[in-house]
Amino acid sequence: MSTAEKYIRATRLSIAPMMDWTDRHCRYFHRLLSKNALLYTEMVTSAALVRGGAVHLLGYSAEEHPLALQLGGSDPKELAQAAKLAEQANYCEVNLNVGCPSDRVQSGAFGAILMKTPELVAECCAAMLAAVNIEVTVKCRIGVDNQVPTDVLPDFLDKVSASGVSRFIIHARKAWLDGLSPKENRDIPPLDYELIHAMKAAFPELHLSLNGGIGSLTEAKAALDTGLDGVMIGRAAYQRPYDILAGIDEEIFGEDGRICSKEVVRQMVPYIERHIEGGGKLNQVTRHMLGLFAGQDGARNWRRLLSERGHVSGVELVLEALSQVDSSTVD
Repeated sequence: MSTAEKYIRATRLSIAPMMDWTDRHCRYFHRLLSKNALLYTEMVTSAALVRGGAVHLLGYSAEEHPLALQLGGSDPKELAQAAKLAEQANYCEVNLNVGCPSDRVQSGAFGAILMKTPELVAECCAAMLAAVNIEVTVKCRIGVDNQVPTDVLPDFLDKVSASGVSRFIIHARKAWLDGLSPKENRDIPPLDYELIHAMKAAFPELHLSLNGGIGSLTEAKAALDTGLDGVMIGRAAYQRPYDILAGIDEEIFGEDGRICSKEVVRQMVPYIERHIEGGGKLNQVTRHMLGLFAGQDGARNWRRLLSERGHVSGVELVLEALSQVDSSTVD
C-alpha cells in the first residue's frame, strides 16, 4: 500500500491535535498502539514557521506516519508558505484550525473566530492548495457565539469547499468566544451530532469527520456505521490510550491482533534512551504514558512513580514502574 493510500485509509479514524499533549513524543507512543490511525501535531502557527523561522516545530520521527500538521493562521500568503514547509517535511496533510476558542488565537485572528469569515477561510485554503500537492483540510466548529449553526455551518461548508477543500473535521459544538474558557468550550456547549449527519446528507461529495465527545471505539463505530466518513477522538485517546488506540487497528481497520500494553513500554525504552542521551528529560516522554494502564492493578503505582520521579530519573524508573503493574490484569 502506498503512502497516499495509507493516508486516505487512515482518515477513517484520527487522533485530535491537542495543545501541550500531541507532541512528537506522544505521537511516537500512540503509533506503537495503532499502526493505522491518522495522527495530528499540536497546532503550529504559520507566523512561527514563516516569520519566526521555527522549523524545528516540524520535527518528527518517521515512524509517526501517517501524520498531519495542523496550522493556525489567517494570512493566505503566510499559510501558503507554511504549507510548503509542511510538504517539504513530508507531512501527508495540512489542516487549518478554525475551531480553537482560546484568547491567544482570537488575538491572532485565527481559530474559531474564523467561523465568522468563511470567505477568508476559503481564500486561505485556496492559497495553500495552490502551493502544495498534499491534502489541505479544515477543522471547524458548528458555529460561534450567537450564530445559528443550522444557518452558519452549511454556508461555511459551501463557501470553503468552493476553494477546493473536500475534507472537514467538525467539532459538533459551538464555541463561545466570550464567557467560556477553552476548557469549558470542550464540555459546556451541547453536542449536535444530528447536524453533522444532516451536513453529510446535504454535502455527500465532502469527506466529513465527526469530532467532540467520542469516548469509545463503540461510539466511533456507530458514527461510521451511520454514514460519516471519519471520526476524530481527542481526550479519551490521550487519557486512556490503551483502551482506545490498541483496539483501533482491529475494530476500525479490520486487522488482527493488538499489542500488549507492557510490550508498548518495552518498545518505548529505546526511544526514551535516545531522547535522554540527546539531552532530553524522562518526563517529557513519560508524561504522555501515565494513562497506559488505566483501570488495571498497579496503575496507580505506575503513575505515581513516573510523576514523582520522572523529572530527575532515567529509563530505569520506567522499568521499575512497569514492575508495579500486575501482569494478570494486563492485556
